[in-house]
Amino acid sequence: MAAKRSTSSLVQSVQIDGLVVLKIVKHCQEEGSGGSDLVQGVLLGLVMDNRLEITNCFPFPKRTEEEDFDEVHYQMEMMRNLRKVNIDHLHVGWYQSTYFGAFINKPLLDSQFNYQNSIEESVVLIYDPLRTTQGFLALKAYRLTKAMMDFYVKMDFSPEAVKSADISFESMFEEIPVTIKNSHLVNALCCEIEDHMSKDQTFNYMDLATSSMLEKNLRLLMECVDEISMDANKFLNFQRQFQKQQQSKQQYLQKRQQENAQRQIRGEEPLPEEDINKLFKPLQPPARLDSLLIAGQIDNYCGQIGEFASQSFGKLFMAESLQDSASNS
Repeated sequence: MAAKRSTSSLVQSVQIDGLVVLKIVKHCQEEGSGGSDLVQGVLLGLVMDNRLEITNCFPFPKRTEEEDFDEVHYQMEMMRNLRKVNIDHLHVGWYQSTYFGAFINKPLLDSQFNYQNSIEESVVLIYDPLRTTQGFLALKAYRLTKAMMDFYVKMDFSPEAVKSADISFESMFEEIPVTIKNSHLVNALCCEIEDHMSKDQTFNYMDLATSSMLEKNLRLLMECVDEISMDANKFLNFQRQFQKQQQSKQQYLQKRQQENAQRQIRGEEPLPEEDINKLFKPLQPPARLDSLLIAGQIDNYCGQIGEFASQSFGKLFMAESLQDSASNS
């Protein structure tokens, strides 16, 4: 998505310990059913200047609807236990997996607003295990912009409120740069593991089979376009009905004014005043929050399609060059 880069936020960058990333990946693999089920968890760490350092995390347990689960009590108990063993226990946000980048929705907006309203520096980490399997780590950090926080707290999503707040799908979230840092001990371990790896191990860096990912992203994009088209039709129908009501109201007022003028000429009392709003009940405009979220999701899909397309073209050009070199030799 075309998220704003933070310029005046309390958090300018996010630094994640490599072990935290592995915990998130492990959680998604064990309970995410290959990426189709969403998994969530809590991020722990501290703020250093304008940098948010995420040093630990723990998952929310997988549960069914029949289970009586107190999420707040569970979080407090986990952080209390971590504090007892002298591990960072300060709550700095949460993480969530996503399926083909489909994470811009009302539940995520509600959750991040609640987190950010109570913990100013909190972020949400979005991890996409399916995109990660295609060759690069899909891990991004987001926060709500100050304008979106001020807009959302009012709970007024009418077209007039959106216009006065100057909110668009591009100004809802801000993406925070993410860096992954390992300790010197972990780096030494990685070097030792690399030395013991057999040289005949191969990695499919030139795998051209990304068509399924592109196809799925295009299908999801088409579904979002259909949704925003239906939402736009609802808003256009409201505008037509509002215009017809305004015309009927104007005709009624003109007719009433003419009749009062005639009664005044005849020396009669004018017609009693009536409440226009009772005769013509004001129409409630449809909320525009859903359209903003759908537009943001469309922008995110377009960005993903562009990334996969550019990678595929690069691999094709490299494969063509290698093939030409092999044929010439």
